[in-house]
Amino acid sequence: MPLEEYLRTGPPFERPVVEAVLDHLTSVGPVHVEPVSIGILLKCPATFGELRPMVRWEAVRFTLPAELHHPRLSRRMRTGVGRWWYGVNVREPSEVDDQLRDWLTQSYLSCI
Repeated sequence: MPLEEYLRTGPPFERPVVEAVLDHLTSVGPVHVEPVSIGILLKCPATFGELRPMVRWEAVRFTLPAELHHPRLSRRMRTGVGRWWYGVNVREPSEVDDQLRDWLTQSYLSCI
């Protein structure tokens, strides 16, 4: 499904958050954006992030090779030796701030 078609069917808060995340990531390097029924997968070529619409926010999820502890992290899951998935709940584009952009950049760079 094309990204534009996917975004037309989502909640009103989704598009601005997705655009803020993608604007940043495409400035870092080429990202394959794959809209699926549960959200948007971010790949380079492996999946390093996800954008999932929830009831009141967009769950921005990303993987890193290190364990993080930060109050903004709403979800943390170890997926294997040296690999963690994290989630940040984002309600508006201004919450895609320097900290979240840094984590997304690290996630992207650990994928390539």
